Amino acid sequence: MSTIINKVTKFILGIVISLVSFTANAQKTLLDQYIAEAFQNNQGLHSQEFQLEKSLYALKEAQSMFLPNVSFLGSYTKTGGGRTIDFPIGDLLNPIYNSLNQLQGGENFPKVQNASFLLNPDNFYDAKFRTTLPLINAELWYNQQMKKEMIGQQQAAVNVYKRELVKNIKTAYFQYYQAVKAVDIYNNALQLVNENIRVNESMLRNGVRNSTALTRAETEKQKIDASINQAENAQKNAQAYFNFLLNRSLTTEISLDSAAFSAGDKIIDNASGDISSREELTQLNKTAAVYQLNKKIQQSYIVPKLNTFLDLGSQGYDWKYNNKTQYYMWGVNLQWDLFAAGRNHYKTQQATQDVKAVKAQYSETEQALKLQLEQVINNFNTATANFQAAQTQLQLAQKYYTDQLKMYKAGQLLYLELIDAQNQLTNAQLQRAVAFANVQIAQAGIERTIASYPLQNN
Repeated sequence: MSTIINKVTKFILGIVISLVSFTANAQKTLLDQYIAEAFQNNQGLHSQEFQLEKSLYALKEAQSMFLPNVSFLGSYTKTGGGRTIDFPIGDLLNPIYNSLNQLQGGENFPKVQNASFLLNPDNFYDAKFRTTLPLINAELWYNQQMKKEMIGQQQAAVNVYKRELVKNIKTAYFQYYQAVKAVDIYNNALQLVNENIRVNESMLRNGVRNSTALTRAETEKQKIDASINQAENAQKNAQAYFNFLLNRSLTTEISLDSAAFSAGDKIIDNASGDISSREELTQLNKTAAVYQLNKKIQQSYIVPKLNTFLDLGSQGYDWKYNNKTQYYMWGVNLQWDLFAAGRNHYKTQQATQDVKAVKAQYSETEQALKLQLEQVINNFNTATANFQAAQTQLQLAQKYYTDQLKMYKAGQLLYLELIDAQNQLTNAQLQRAVAFANVQIAQAGIERTIASYPLQNN
């Protein structure tokens, strides 16, 4: 019985996990997919990512400086003339050889000429493999740490660009929505005008109205046609800009997803915002760490540098190579800078000023971000209030137009008053679309300011 229960439990748990996974995937709206596409294709972002890769290679370069370095060195010397060393070997040995020859009565000991040796070697070569290895070098260690901090700095720069890109994409998306709605609203207004033209033509044929109302209706149609052309042009421009951000054809169709929009009925208190996760602050922190390490590099002159080397090679005359020309040389090098006329001190002071400057910049940026947060929250609250007012105005304008249309058809209203009611309805619809888009844009501004969009999921 317990086995059956366990199987049933596992089955139910599997279904729950699948549903959760499906829900999580469904929560990714079409707009999020567009953002992911931009992360894949945007050229400006690629440029920032190339800089990040460059920083990674710079770290590998710094790490490689702790490993042995092997070089092949070679030289060949051909000389003639120059200084010599004279060795009077003949003057020293010939008197002795003469005495020996006299004693022996022969010429067993020939005369020896004085020798002269060139100081510059002639037809001489020296070829060797030199291996060097740093044993103590504080400058290399601090340089490696600095490269690590620079990676974090560039990663923050990439994230800053991504967040700005997200904001621009969302803004362009909502502006495209606004342009599409404007085209739809003007087309609806055109339908109303066409209906008015039809009604006025009918009344004119029946002798109920004169041609003045029909002429005014046709004039109003021309105005709406012009507005439609202007709205369609704005829609094309918004479409082109959105596609530009995604690095695709400027005329690619854009799908609007209602899941990406919010009703905009929430008022946000500025006390609920937080800027601590802004990558701009992280970037400045990393910059301060880089400057601090640079300061330590300038101070590292007080630590002596110790290197070791090993030479394996051959040197000789006339390109001869044998066991007599082969050699090795091993040793250590010590460098300890004791006096440099204050240059190291001045470099340290320059690095100190860099640290102070970036700390001051951090404080200024932090205050600017707080100000930006307060402003975007105020903008959102204003946009929300305007949207709610626009909704009310639209409802009133709709009712007003319906009432006026009934009165006009009953012959109790001038056509100019009906046109006024229709224009009020059209303007109310446009204002509602603009207000709704402004709420979405304001929300995108808040999301950008508090850095809340999940970059790791894209």
